[in-house]
Amino acid sequence: MVKAVVAGAAGGIGQPLSLLLKLSPLVDELVLYDVVNTPGVAADLSHISSNAKVAGYLPADSGVKTAFKDADVIVIPAGVPRKPGMTRDDLFNINAGIVKGLIEAAAEVAPKAFILVISNPVNSTVPITAEVLRNKKIFNAQRVFGVTTLDIVRAETFVAEIAGKSTPQGLTVPVIGGHSGETIVPLFSQVTPKVTIPDDKYDALVHRVQFGGDEVVKAKDGLGSATLSMAYAGYRFTEKLLKAIKGAKGLVEPSYVYLPGIPGGKEIAEKVGVDFFSVPIELGPNGAEKAVDVLGDLTAKEKTLLEAAIKGLKGNIEKGVTFANQPPQQKL
Repeated sequence: MVKAVVAGAAGGIGQPLSLLLKLSPLVDELVLYDVVNTPGVAADLSHISSNAKVAGYLPADSGVKTAFKDADVIVIPAGVPRKPGMTRDDLFNINAGIVKGLIEAAAEVAPKAFILVISNPVNSTVPITAEVLRNKKIFNAQRVFGVTTLDIVRAETFVAEIAGKSTPQGLTVPVIGGHSGETIVPLFSQVTPKVTIPDDKYDALVHRVQFGGDEVVKAKDGLGSATLSMAYAGYRFTEKLLKAIKGAKGLVEPSYVYLPGIPGGKEIAEKVGVDFFSVPIELGPNGAEKAVDVLGDLTAKEKTLLEAAIKGLKGNIEKGVTFANQPPQQKL
């Protein structure tokens, strides 16, 4: 029996993500948690003729603990969008506080759950997650993932367009680093099957992968962000992890993780100079079974991108660790 929980299930990412998980034959019990609307979303999903039983909880009566209790997998897309007059620091403090509170609840009632963090900024919310669990003395790096799959999905799609491939999912495009802007480093030199990216299209392609979210915000006239594609990406990673937990072999997907706690990761962390970093991760029953080092064959352009990514990541990681240990006063 697999119990999967979506925290933030009534939101723009949470609802389609919950729908996809309801359709998965790998999920036996699907539990939804959010501050509003989850009973209604759960009732709606419960009418779908797939195996998973669905329940929805609100904050009242310790709903978060009831939702999380004994969960196998907790997926967290929870957070608020930026509102008029809100600074980026305001937004960070609110979303970081939301994630911190959810992880504290998970630590109490589901200490062995696999935790998949979607809530932005992932570069900081994963370090927050790790610090909270570490302070509770239950941190297991192999069970905590920052979901960067949307970067891989975009890279597959955009490379396929340029290379004239009709099946983007048939491509493997390693994307390393972090999960925002210049911290995202697509390794087009390591795409398999091999493709050739014309020099005159390379920079634009890198930029599109790094800032694809801006493309969606612009297309939605500022009224929304990447929710459907992010829901798909979150589902794709969750499904792959569930398959690996059940014993499937050879499943690899990049993810933003605490490298020193994962086999093969310490050496990569020493190379890049940061502990939290996304590389291809071999998944298995224990979660992150192995970090795959893809740094040996970088091109000169990729090395330049990597340097910029590491510089940005250091500040993002420090911000998350500081928040976890000395949370600032939130402004609402």
